[in-house]
Amino acid sequence: MQIDLTGKVALVTGSTQGIGLAIAKQLAAAGAEVAVNGRTAESVERARIAILEAHPASRVTRAVGDVTDETEVGHLVAALPVVDILVNNLGVFGAQPALEITDDEWRRYFDVNVLSAVRLTRAYLPGMTERGWGRIQYIASDSAIVTPVEMIHYGVSKTALLGVSRGFAKAAAGSGVTVNSVIAGPTHTEGVEDFVYQLVSRDLPWEQAQREFMRLHRPQSLIQRLIEPEEIANMVTYLASPFASATTGGALRVDGGYVDAILP
Repeated sequence: MQIDLTGKVALVTGSTQGIGLAIAKQLAAAGAEVAVNGRTAESVERARIAILEAHPASRVTRAVGDVTDETEVGHLVAALPVVDILVNNLGVFGAQPALEITDDEWRRYFDVNVLSAVRLTRAYLPGMTERGWGRIQYIASDSAIVTPVEMIHYGVSKTALLGVSRGFAKAAAGSGVTVNSVIAGPTHTEGVEDFVYQLVSRDLPWEQAQREFMRLHRPQSLIQRLIEPEEIANMVTYLASPFASATTGGALRVDGGYVDAILP
């Protein structure tokens, strides 16, 4: 299957590292012009260079701005008025006892994980529907379905994204625009190796260590290893392509079988 996104403009929020950077690279490899987003010019430029090193012929632009800030989003949209593929990847997470999560923390998690995505969808969906083509995606998490007791504010914010995705898919019905969420499972991103080695012996080589971690601490996983960011990017790139024209309003899992359910 040859995915060709030539002529399409993609904006990936929070794309200076981790899953977001992997998605930006894959979309660039498929021919899309990719706008890299981050809060600082320095982090965005580093990511832009990394993408160009991997795919020298690609077109990569800078979209510097804090998408949790309404004013900065306005500036970003003014600088990038046309987007064909919007990937709402930005998110924050962190462990905190349920009864110690303050109102301010609840608000912050919804501002970052939910409202930033809603705001950008509201900005770009009308143009997509007018042109009769577009792709909007939300990077959710297995925590949207299996709420983690150590960070219920994170889990609930990701659950909200599933509803947001389905709702906007209905708003785009019949327009040629598809809207979906991607449920990412336990993923090998920055800092995860240190986290794993806090729980298993540092004498183990990485491949063995991550499998031991999964066996002891994430036994629900059917692949019994961490997911690589590129594997999530593969799903996102497919959903961004013309091949996924009949897939909308869905929550598609790249979780390694972590969620013990048939649906979604």
